[in-house]
Amino acid sequence: MKKIFLLCIMSLGLMAWAQQWSPAGNRIKTKWADEIDINNVLPEYPRPLMERGDWMNLNGLWDYKITEVNRSATPDEFDGKILVPFAVESSLSGVGKSLGAEKELWYHRTFTVPKNWNGKKILLHFGAVDWKTEVWVNGIKVGSHTGGFTPFTFDVTSAINRKSENVVEVKVWDPTDDGYQPRGKQVNKPNGIWYTPVSGIWQTVWLEPVSEHYITDLKTTPDIDKNILSVKVNTDEAVATDIHEVLVYDGETLVAEGRSMNNETVEIAMPADVKLWSPASPFLYTLKVRLKNGSKVIDEVDSYTAMRKFSAGRDKNGIMRMELNNEPVFQFGPLDQGWWPDGLYTAPTDEALKYDIQKTKDFGYNMIRKHIKVEPARWYAYCDSIGIIVWQDMPSGDRGPEWQNRQYFDGTERKRSAKSEECYRKEWKEIIDCLYSYPCIGTWVPFNEAWGQFKTQEIAEWTKAYDPTRLVNPASGGNHYTCGDILDLHNYPAPEMYLYDAQRVTVLGEYGGIGLVLKDHIWEPDRNWGYVQFNSSKEVTDEYEKYANMLYDMIGRGFSAAVYTQITDVEVEVNGLMTYDRKVVKLDEKRLKAINERIVNSLNQK
Repeated sequence: MKKIFLLCIMSLGLMAWAQQWSPAGNRIKTKWADEIDINNVLPEYPRPLMERGDWMNLNGLWDYKITEVNRSATPDEFDGKILVPFAVESSLSGVGKSLGAEKELWYHRTFTVPKNWNGKKILLHFGAVDWKTEVWVNGIKVGSHTGGFTPFTFDVTSAINRKSENVVEVKVWDPTDDGYQPRGKQVNKPNGIWYTPVSGIWQTVWLEPVSEHYITDLKTTPDIDKNILSVKVNTDEAVATDIHEVLVYDGETLVAEGRSMNNETVEIAMPADVKLWSPASPFLYTLKVRLKNGSKVIDEVDSYTAMRKFSAGRDKNGIMRMELNNEPVFQFGPLDQGWWPDGLYTAPTDEALKYDIQKTKDFGYNMIRKHIKVEPARWYAYCDSIGIIVWQDMPSGDRGPEWQNRQYFDGTERKRSAKSEECYRKEWKEIIDCLYSYPCIGTWVPFNEAWGQFKTQEIAEWTKAYDPTRLVNPASGGNHYTCGDILDLHNYPAPEMYLYDAQRVTVLGEYGGIGLVLKDHIWEPDRNWGYVQFNSSKEVTDEYEKYANMLYDMIGRGFSAAVYTQITDVEVEVNGLMTYDRKVVKLDEKRLKAINERIVNSLNQK
């Protein structure tokens, strides 16, 4: 009888939680939306490049309130519940309301610190919040951050009450396209290629206990020419007597190790039979990194890395090619916007996050262009393990000059304000910093077309100097200048080579956009569009093959990479290889794979 009573109480409790949350709106959703457990939202460890065993996930139902801007006091009452980490505009947040520059979004929840965290410092991590964030713990302001795409952390140890419940409050302001900040494709009035805003928390929020002195970051750099792996171990404070120790494993077998003092980078000689990473063989070494004082281990994290090299060089015909591990490779993949009909910027589940990457590989591609968005850390980890090269865009912001795609050397540049320039530089550096150690990233793309494009040569040169291990594509399809490693053309719908640079790699950064409307899988009934549209899967596949044959003929003339638009439909765009809800692959998948593999292997055949 007692057991039945307890089960009834639990059931009533779950029903009460369910009544506080349900998806907002009635638009299409992915299959994963039905799999969300509001008590266990995105439970996977959020930082795979630097993993510790103990942490607390703060995702789930929080109180929220939308207020007028510049409210000084925290709210006394709230509008309802919001499911973190889904943006307030999204269906999965349970709210589905827009914010705008005249409003602010407040979050509130409580948590209790586990007893076994006594004696530890406590860090509060945010995967990403768009855009300006202020945070309080137990009424004490612990920090603020600007930027919508990168993680940030506050040491909240002094504000924590270890014996009772703690309160965390977050305030967010996001002007979307009323501001100059990087925002990608978000606009207050979505239309065409511009999409619904994403405001507030959109990646995992979590707590972590650490030692009094601890590792904050790792920067790993492989050098396959010297067969050396360099690991820079950063800590909360520089202590000259610290020992930084890195152990490298192939599976369970220790294959290399190195140590340093005086905060020097650890230089590790790798085995003579080192295994190189590539899309065909995405081998990853496991790392164990320790912070030591003498023989005592103060802190320890698990990580991974890969030995690989991205570069550019001339092939036997003198054409500049993208190279992987000193060999020419034709990089071919889809434009990936990273949007979801139910979660907007945030995939409903970790399985969903991985799905598009795996399908890209299944389709026969070897690359993804991550289009003016930055993904959660786990997305890049999946690219590393599945074997996909990534071109990483900087999310665009500010307003752009006239697009002069077919002109060379004399394009117009945006005249940004000092604050706008400063914001761009800050956020671009933070993006490179947080993504640097992921092996999959092969190319940085500071600008897309002419969207906010400014001081192109200076930005390209800074990017290359800051990270000389990757290629720099200064302006994908943008106003072109002789800088960086790549000349990138855009042309819709069919491939076309209307410019060529004999001194740099020439690529087709966007083409395609073949549309197909499937009525039960569309965002809106009336505004759907593609660059060209057809009525059946066969027609779309035939057109895709026609474009691929045209592209193949241009590879011998100088194209060294290409990006097809796009992996999925996004809102009213119906030019995806898959529908927006990921429920239908629109093309003949077997034919698609064969077509793509011919392109990917083209430089081996010429």
